[in-house]
Amino acid sequence: MIRSYSSGELSRESFQPHILVLPRLRTSVNFYSQMLNSRGCRFHLEFKLHCHSKTLFLPARSSSTNVKKKRYGGVLPSILRSLDSDKDLDKTLASVCENLSPKEQTVVLKEQSNCERLIRVFEFFKSLKDYVPNVIHYNIVLRALGRAQKWDKLRLCWIEMAKNGVLPTNNTYGMLVDVYGKAGMVKEALLWIKHMRLRGLYPDEVTMNTVVRVLKDAGDFDRADRFYKDWCIGRVDLNDIELDSMIDLDNGSGSAISFKQFLSTELFRTGGRSPVLGTSGSPDTESSVRKPRLTSTYNTLIDLYGKAGCLKDAADVFAEMLKSGVAMDTITFNTMIFTCGSHGHLLEAESLLAKMEERGIPPDTKTYNIFWSLYAGAGNIEAALEYYRKIRKVGLFPDIVTHRAVLHILCERNMVQEAETVIEEMEEFGIHIDEQSLPVIIKMYIAEGLLDRAKMLFEKFILDHELSSKTSAAIIDAYAERGLWSEAEAVFYGKRDSLRQNRSVLEYNVMVKAYGKAELYDKAYSLFKSMRNHGTWPDECTYNSLIQMFSGGDLVDHARDLLGEMGAAGLKPKCQTYSSLIACYARIGQLSHAVDVYQEMISAGVKPNEVVFGSLINGFAETGGVEEALQYFRMMEESGISANKIVLTSLIKAYTKVGCLEGAKRAYEKIKDLEGGPDIVASNSMLNLYADLGMVSEARCVFDNLKENGGVDGFSFAAMMYLYKSMGMLDEAIDVADEMKQSGLLRDCSSYNKVMACYVTNGQLRGCGELLHEMISRKILPDMGTFNVLLTSLKKGGIPIEAVTQLESSYQEGKPYARQAVIITVFSLLGLHAYALKSCDAIIKAEIPLESFVYNAMIYAYGSSGQIDKALNIFMKMKDDGLEPDIITYINLVSCYGKAGMLEGVKRIYTQLKYGEIEPNESLFKAVMDAYKDANKPDLAELVNQEMKFAFEGPDYSESEVEGESESEDIVLGP
Repeated sequence: MIRSYSSGELSRESFQPHILVLPRLRTSVNFYSQMLNSRGCRFHLEFKLHCHSKTLFLPARSSSTNVKKKRYGGVLPSILRSLDSDKDLDKTLASVCENLSPKEQTVVLKEQSNCERLIRVFEFFKSLKDYVPNVIHYNIVLRALGRAQKWDKLRLCWIEMAKNGVLPTNNTYGMLVDVYGKAGMVKEALLWIKHMRLRGLYPDEVTMNTVVRVLKDAGDFDRADRFYKDWCIGRVDLNDIELDSMIDLDNGSGSAISFKQFLSTELFRTGGRSPVLGTSGSPDTESSVRKPRLTSTYNTLIDLYGKAGCLKDAADVFAEMLKSGVAMDTITFNTMIFTCGSHGHLLEAESLLAKMEERGIPPDTKTYNIFWSLYAGAGNIEAALEYYRKIRKVGLFPDIVTHRAVLHILCERNMVQEAETVIEEMEEFGIHIDEQSLPVIIKMYIAEGLLDRAKMLFEKFILDHELSSKTSAAIIDAYAERGLWSEAEAVFYGKRDSLRQNRSVLEYNVMVKAYGKAELYDKAYSLFKSMRNHGTWPDECTYNSLIQMFSGGDLVDHARDLLGEMGAAGLKPKCQTYSSLIACYARIGQLSHAVDVYQEMISAGVKPNEVVFGSLINGFAETGGVEEALQYFRMMEESGISANKIVLTSLIKAYTKVGCLEGAKRAYEKIKDLEGGPDIVASNSMLNLYADLGMVSEARCVFDNLKENGGVDGFSFAAMMYLYKSMGMLDEAIDVADEMKQSGLLRDCSSYNKVMACYVTNGQLRGCGELLHEMISRKILPDMGTFNVLLTSLKKGGIPIEAVTQLESSYQEGKPYARQAVIITVFSLLGLHAYALKSCDAIIKAEIPLESFVYNAMIYAYGSSGQIDKALNIFMKMKDDGLEPDIITYINLVSCYGKAGMLEGVKRIYTQLKYGEIEPNESLFKAVMDAYKDANKPDLAELVNQEMKFAFEGPDYSESEVEGESESEDIVLGP
């Protein structure tokens, strides 16, 4: 068992190996840290890595990747050139390869890069009369077949090898373990070691190293550790690998013989092909203590323990490497540098780099890749870029991994200038952006709004390159995520090469997503219908995306048709797809169809989740279907799905619809038992129920709890205001309204309407007007609810009913400036004259034809503010526009005359009213009375009052009284 150690168990000389396999350098540091933590391994984070000067660091052979190809002497170069260039391979073999020595044959076999050509060359050699089969040739052929994953041919070659009496060696088994392991067939790879032991061979260090590496790469750290330690004491035990537990594999080769059958035959085959050793073996092979002597073995072991997070074991391997005088190479230092840096010990990593150079072990490009990746992972981008620049300063060259990873890190952080600097440097050296980096760079440009640069980069790239389907889809998706459907469309319909005329289903799927994000449902559907015509068939993802998209847009018929088409095509919808359609039906109130889809889902064997049940429960709750909602709630519990807050809140809603308090309280208590307790939605549902039932104390308790927990919102305040108003507790309603205003929850039209209505109900009309102005100042447009409140305030404020009716009808008919006229009248009524006159001035400056109701509102505004001259000017403009005054005009005019003491004007309008030139109107009579009062003529006001009574209540007075009244009036008013 691999051990992991706490900080107290590590010495000062120990280090923290966290080894990253070099080809995987672009993987982030955080991933490995998370992996180690997930395995329960603990780290010692306060260590110092000491590399004493007296310690001997032996440089190993160069591990550079730029190893020159081996040169051959004699006739081999010309033979190899002929084999590479000549099309007629058989003719070439016959002419130049008949008299080669076994060593020269080996070279020819090794230099064949193509597996098929290698087999043909091997067959030619075997056909020669003097050819003697040997294990080296078979090893070369077996390796090539394994790398090409031609398992059937490998088995046949193995059987042929046995028939020819060629015995496998350690190299043979090590090679087989390697190719099977790299193909992901770890158990099969280990079975070759079991076969090896049955044949009497003991793994040498290279074979052992190969097994450990295969197990390490598969993440089986414990077994790798156990195999290594058993090997060291001369024991290899693989009895836990059983054939019966294996799955037969033919890897698509159509083989009639499974791998299990093949190995069964090989493992238990008996015969005299090789001498089988005893179980104990010889002292040279088994039951003797051994130590590894190869640098590669130590590197593998450090990598193993580092990945497993077993720090003490890794430190012990490193110490043993030094003690045994085993040469260190660049890979060793790269691994150690990354180990230190990935745990935050960058100073120790820097010191290792210095020691590396001191000992004559040159850093390679991967060394500097490690440093910039460590600093970038730590957020120090400047230091990371400095190491990127160092690569060329020391005479090395960035590789494709360097450029790709640097660009990815810079683009993920949207560092446009830095990324473009790297791209310019690449272009200077004739290096092109690789295909994998293209979507990342374009995504950065999109995020920064630099769409022109993204387009330019894309067009430049495709001039000389052909995009793979995967890359094209990634770019389309980058645009789709931002709702840029036209840009995504341009990429989708871009040029195609002759080899890839058809767009892949992945590209279609992300283009459908782009249209869906932009709610261009017709385009998405049209694209879907065109897929088959272009040779691409929709898959499950296509149907699932479209159904969910149409369901979200309430295009339920399209979604339903696609669900049926999907089933007919033999594709299985996901639970989320059914859920979206059920939710859509529930949302639009078609619950019978929602139930049909649910039944279809059950019949298809798709298990519903809490979202499905929640949609059904909520749908029935909205329509008051308590029994149906409870039925699905019980079905949900019976299926083992626990009710969440959303479902329980829907139940509360259902109970609220029918006024069932007890049921709602039970559901609310269940929510209290859930983690986090009731949320704002559940609490507001209960608050609303209590408000409907007039339960003040219970509602107040819920409201106070919401405030204490910081969860109160506009709905909560509205429910409490409604409750207090309905109970006649107007002072309390106003207190809640003031509290809501102070809490900053007046954020939309609806919240303003509720508070304004509360002020109007309580008669605090001034507060309503101030809120109206605040609302307009914040550019929150009043809606119908707002104007209903304003018209009510006008009625309560004493505006003549005729004026209110005129404004209301104008607003409902949507006439120009009707909204402004209402607002002007409200501001004027409440004494907020500055706000009213500002609107009037804006209307006058517009210089457009106006209707009578707008003129009436402006006459009232100027008159009520004391600007009588402007009011009369508006009246004259009204007449100039050919509009005759109506009752509201006369009411406003007589008010202006009264305030200005213009008795002649009052008299003129009253005379017209008295003698029928103006239709008798009670509001106008009252306006005339108020005008006389404003002009300090109470006696005349009383005479008008008597006339109004006569006009509307009939002649209840004696003849003499009527005559006397008439005479008095004539005397006062004159002819």
